[in-house]
Amino acid sequence: MTAGRFEQKRPREQTERIKRKRQMIAQILAVVIFLAMFILIITEVFERHIVTLGCALLSLVLVFGLGLHSMDAVIRTLNVQSIFTPGFWYTAGQAGEASAGINWETIIFIAGMMIMVEGMARVGFFRWLCMRIAGLVHYQVIPIFITFMVLSFGLAMFIDSITVILFLAAVTIELSQLLKFQPIPMILAEIFCANLGGSATMCGDPPNIIIGTSLGFSFADFITNTGLIALISLVAVVIYFYVVFKKELLKGAVTERDPSAYPDPREAITSRKGFAASTVIFLCAVVLLVTHAQTGLTVSFIGVLIGAVTLLAAGKDAVTLLKRVDYKTLLFFIGLFVVVGSLEETGILNVLAGVIGTISGGDVRLMIAIIIWLSAIASAFIDNIPFAATMIPVISNLSAAQGVDLSILAWTLALGTDIGGSATPIGASANVVGIATAAKEGHMIRWGKYCRYMAPATVIVVVISMVMIYVRYL
Repeated sequence: MTAGRFEQKRPREQTERIKRKRQMIAQILAVVIFLAMFILIITEVFERHIVTLGCALLSLVLVFGLGLHSMDAVIRTLNVQSIFTPGFWYTAGQAGEASAGINWETIIFIAGMMIMVEGMARVGFFRWLCMRIAGLVHYQVIPIFITFMVLSFGLAMFIDSITVILFLAAVTIELSQLLKFQPIPMILAEIFCANLGGSATMCGDPPNIIIGTSLGFSFADFITNTGLIALISLVAVVIYFYVVFKKELLKGAVTERDPSAYPDPREAITSRKGFAASTVIFLCAVVLLVTHAQTGLTVSFIGVLIGAVTLLAAGKDAVTLLKRVDYKTLLFFIGLFVVVGSLEETGILNVLAGVIGTISGGDVRLMIAIIIWLSAIASAFIDNIPFAATMIPVISNLSAAQGVDLSILAWTLALGTDIGGSATPIGASANVVGIATAAKEGHMIRWGKYCRYMAPATVIVVVISMVMIYVRYL
């Protein structure tokens, strides 16, 4: 009998060894593919959506096929079945659960908001708004400087920061030619405030959308937590940029000019009917997002609704709007989620969570400091979207293993990734767009000048954020 049990035990041990070996192979492949993806994204050898889609395909074939031999892991990572569940569109006020693999809610919401933004741009909404505000402060340079920072922050709370900077930078250069001031300081301040504004709400920055939809947080959750910290940080940032840029802005600027020479904001509007429709749609989007926790409508439902209404309002121009949607970014997200899903399925992210937990020794304060500074420093040099997507399962595992409130770690991650991206020219997409827009008009923003002013501002806000998280939650 003893020999028989031993013979039965040996095949089980061999099976376990084979499973462990496959798991190890899958982990190595997942890490190699992930690192290769990051390197290729940073070096920009290929367009980033091609990189993530190619790495996603490799993950499906090598990690899930060759390594794990698991079709269930493929199904969980592709996550297509979630779209056909009632909870994807309506939650009845219940918080969602962390999702593995492709976060379709994020992708559908971003697509809907892209359509809305293109509709607003088509009728001249953004240029009209900038010119109207400049007129209200009588085209005085310092008041324009301060109000454009606040405007950048406010718009980025609801609209993609890339769009915000695209139009603000263009109008800033136009005004600089009219009022004879240096546009670079104003563009730098606008970039920083756009990234800061994006940290204030769930829909302001892609990392926040991913965090919110993955962990079940609402718009109200973000605005009452990261929003409050971002608002206080805005005050410090406005003072900082005013002090460092005041002399450069006023040097050679026109102080007195005939008001009739100023542009009429109404000339920016290409269609009055379309303008009115876009304004109403935008306000409805804001109301739906603010109240979605109470109504039970998910952000994916809101994205589809807003996108559909925008297309209906556009009429014959609907096809043009659809053509202008940034499909490359949506494909980038899909590929990214698959690659991160391979790290999650192979247990690599559990290991990373364990390392952070070990280093912090279970000390919540040290854990928060590690996450916010790691996020900020990493996001200064690499794309904050894949970093945030990678860290979500990590903080989930940390919360479960260390008994730390998940929401505290979520706000820490959101602030670190959103704010850290401002430190360098390549840290966030808005930075790249702002610099490129200035360069087109002959205003070159070098790495040295950019980092000299933006890195200290980033450190200031990260310190403020960390202190406020300590004071408020611990």
